[in-house]
Amino acid sequence: MPFVFARRNLWSILGWGLVLLVIYSSLTPKPPPTDFMPSGDKVGHCLAYATLMGWWSQLDARHCSLALLFMLMGLSMELAQSFTDYREADVFDMAANCVGVGLGWLSAWLKPDWLRWIDRRLFA
Repeated sequence: MPFVFARRNLWSILGWGLVLLVIYSSLTPKPPPTDFMPSGDKVGHCLAYATLMGWWSQLDARHCSLALLFMLMGLSMELAQSFTDYREADVFDMAANCVGVGLGWLSAWLKPDWLRWIDRRLFA
């Protein structure tokens, strides 16, 4: 269950910043390096979408809608890459995005109030 707090706008703005960062990283000609480990780009995709889903699940109780939205975002980012001459779509990236959404949903289910905990610690 999302929480109500005075700084909801701050957390929403940061959440939109995360969305824009994922979009930028998905469409930039020079994506962040991911060669630190085998399949690093898949791990990056998974972490990015897990972060989005986990973050927004703290702010909005419509988890099914959020999951669908972020899965569609992940699929559309891959589709958009196919229209560029500097990036290419990858079905395994799409799968990693969807797995990330699932992990973010799981994190929100296991620890539904972590953002509230941060909020209290920062602004007590």
